[in-house]
Amino acid sequence: MPNRRRPAAGPGAGPAAVTGAAVPLSILDLVPISSGSTAADALRNTIDLARRAEQLGYRRYWLAEHHLNPGVAGTSPAVLIALLAGATSRIRLGAGAVQMGHRTALSVVEEFGLLATAAPGRIDLGIGRSAGPPPGATAPAGPAAGGPSARTGTGVDGTLAGGTVTPEGLLLPPAFSAAALFGSPRFAAQAELLRQPGAEPPSYTRQVGDILALLAGEWRSSAGVPVQVIPGEHADLAVWVLGSSAGESATVAGARGLPFGTNYHISPATVVEAAEAYRRAFQPSAVLAEPYVLVSADVVVAADDATARRLAAGYGAWVRSIRSGAGAIPFPTPAEADAMAWTDADRAMVADRVATQFVGSPATVAERLATLAAATRADELLVTTITHDHADRVRSYELLAQHWLGSA
Repeated sequence: MPNRRRPAAGPGAGPAAVTGAAVPLSILDLVPISSGSTAADALRNTIDLARRAEQLGYRRYWLAEHHLNPGVAGTSPAVLIALLAGATSRIRLGAGAVQMGHRTALSVVEEFGLLATAAPGRIDLGIGRSAGPPPGATAPAGPAAGGPSARTGTGVDGTLAGGTVTPEGLLLPPAFSAAALFGSPRFAAQAELLRQPGAEPPSYTRQVGDILALLAGEWRSSAGVPVQVIPGEHADLAVWVLGSSAGESATVAGARGLPFGTNYHISPATVVEAAEAYRRAFQPSAVLAEPYVLVSADVVVAADDATARRLAAGYGAWVRSIRSGAGAIPFPTPAEADAMAWTDADRAMVADRVATQFVGSPATVAERLATLAAATRADELLVTTITHDHADRVRSYELLAQHWLGSA
């Protein structure tokens, strides 16, 4: 079964590692490839960073799943988790998230059952729907009526025309429509390569239910035949649902009484409504007595604000490459980013993400993370950092941990 403990520090957390903050920190790693480097370099960097994250007191280390991106080596969370399990000893390791649009419940339970057997009590299974919207979905409409004030203005990270600001001061930019991205040739190629011809995934709600039933040993076929997933059944792992909006992911997580992760770093416009939809749908379960929300953010920390801004210079170009449909480019140096040509349309394409990246000194970023936690009522924060040089990336996590967690 999924982890049934509900310690005060959060699902599957064990003793709290926090000394200076009420909200713990975790890490999301895309295994980014920097310009001039290779996927092998990126993998070595990830192993090094996971070891350092464990030393610094980060609660969990999650790996994302992305495909056909020249600048991202994180294609298989399960494989990466297995490698990191051998390189670490305490930190929780997980998927943020497994994309169920091209997977079966059985394949996921078998994979993560193996991981939980190898690293019992340390594995988080984060379940995501897939890259792309569900059939018939439309772009999110932005903050719901009765939510944050509809004034345009300055949030914790600057200004953005048309955005809203929560009472706590969190900027919620206009919603980005990914319709053109999902219709790009690269996404069509990805679907062609990831799915068997003619295959249609079941509903996400059913997939989550099947995973939970297989873990519990309660699944039955359409003919009533029981199965045993070995390893997998009764595995010592924690199941999470991850989602970007107030839609199916949030409601199924709440209805099942599972912890929920939502992302300010991908869909900042909808983060508050996603968290609130989950809480409205929440039903106590054997896993959780109360809702538990994890919220992600993009951060870059350096000794001072100016240095951090310089290290983050390539972020806009990196986001532009993703949203243009070409796939993430290898992360550029600040000088390479400076030399790139931009149009007004390019700037508009990435404005929401650039405005909501938390960049600065430890005190600056900590203040902005505190605002995010207050506005979303987050129980835990998941931070992701990409810089060109690995040493700068490690240092960013070190400085944040020292300021927020009181780490040495």
